Amino acid sequence: MATIQKILVSQPQPATERNPYSELQKQGLELHFRQLIHVEGLTAKEFRQQRINPLDYTAVLFNSRLGIDHFFRLCEEMRLTVPDSMHYYCISETVANYLIKYIQYRKRKVFFGNNRFEDLLPAMHRRPQEKYMMVMSDVHNDETIRMFASHNIAVQPAVMYRTVASEWPKEQPFDFDMIVLFTPAGVHSLRKNFPDFQQGDKILACFGANTVQAAEAEGWQVAIKAPQPGLPSITAAIQQYLKDNSPA
Repeated sequence: MATIQKILVSQPQPATERNPYSELQKQGLELHFRQLIHVEGLTAKEFRQQRINPLDYTAVLFNSRLGIDHFFRLCEEMRLTVPDSMHYYCISETVANYLIKYIQYRKRKVFFGNNRFEDLLPAMHRRPQEKYMMVMSDVHNDETIRMFASHNIAVQPAVMYRTVASEWPKEQPFDFDMIVLFTPAGVHSLRKNFPDFQQGDKILACFGANTVQAAEAEGWQVAIKAPQPGLPSITAAIQQYLKDNSPA
C-alpha cells in the first residue's frame, strides 16, 4: 500500500479542535477540508415551472434549516405572504427551532420528530384535512414521500434548491493520497473538475451506499466504506483501514 499522508475531506473545516478527525490529525496525517459541492437556490421563475403554489397548502415539511431558508426566500421573491395559519412539520427539534428566524413560534403550529419523519405520523393523522408540501433539493430520495403515501398521506414534493459542483482552484494541486467523499454529488463534482482523473494508487473512502455506488459507476475502487457493522462513521472506517494496512 502506498504511504498515506495527505487526505482530502470533502466537508467544511470543523469549527473546533475537538472533532471526529482529531485522532487522525494526531497521527500526523495532513487533512485538507474542502467541499466539492455547494447549494444554490432556485429562482422564482425556475420554481414556478413546477406549477406549485405554496399557498395552496396548509402545511410545509422541512428536513433541514437550509430548506427553511429557501422556502421563505422564495415566498418573499414571489411576493407571497405566508399565512399565520400555516403548520410546519420538521424532521427534528433543531430544525423546528430554526423557524424562530421567520415566524412566531407556537407549539400548536410546529411539530417535529426525533430525526425521523415517521415520528410525525400521529400528529398528521390527527389532521386529515391538512394539505402537505415538502421542501426538497433537486438531489433527493423519494422514499419519504412513498412512506407517507403508504399511510394514506399525500405530500407534494417541491424542489427549492439544488446541489452543484464547486470549481476546484486551478492553482491548487490535487495531490492527495486519500479522497473522502460523502455524496453522489461529490463524486460527480470530482469527475466534472477532473475529467481525466485516474485513480492510480489514490485511496477512496465513501460514506453511504449511494456514494459508493456512484464512485464505482465511475470505474473507481472504493477501499473504505461506511457505515458498516462496527464502523458507524467514516473516521472509524479510515482508522480501521490504516490499522489493517500499516507496515508490519
